Amino acid sequence: MTRDPAATRDRLVDAFAGLVVSTGARSATLEAVAARAGVSKGGLLYHFASKELLVEGLLQRLDALATEDLEQMRTAPEGPAEYYVRTSATEAFAPSGSALDLLSTSLIATLRLAQEGDPRAAAAYAAVNDSWRGLIEVQLGGDRSLARIVQLIGDGLWGSASMGFPVNDLDEILAQVRALVGGSGPGSRTAAPG
Repeated sequence: MTRDPAATRDRLVDAFAGLVVSTGARSATLEAVAARAGVSKGGLLYHFASKELLVEGLLQRLDALATEDLEQMRTAPEGPAEYYVRTSATEAFAPSGSALDLLSTSLIATLRLAQEGDPRAAAAYAAVNDSWRGLIEVQLGGDRSLARIVQLIGDGLWGSASMGFPVNDLDEILAQVRALVGGSGPGSRTAAPG
């Protein structure tokens, strides 16, 4: 067993997020989180004195992972719109423990908490989505409606992939996204089809 406090905190947040995703927030009791993480309840309480603090830990993780993802999105050679759609379609199939896998699990857990009435989770989920949409909007020269359409494409692919449905036509979808955003704004990477 590791004595690294940061690793233990991460395992506890992993366990909490996994329980929220698989069985809901009500079943993610302190005892269940400790058991799933392989930590004593006392060890859990040392790091997170309450379930509320576990939620805060999850939301802090989501913020950190989303910030990393936004930077990758901002610097992606294909541009933010195509990056968003591509990673949305492939995130659910990312290797376990990878940044994309942790981001997906954190997003789903946060969404579940928001659906169960946690206003902090709802605000955090909305903030992440607004940040992604805002970056796409910048690429599209401020076209909010088109940015929302691109985001909805990615969200639909993410939802399907999260349920285990592979996106077998991703290349064709990405070509359509390139055509859709090609003539929009100063950040566009391709020309609109003639």
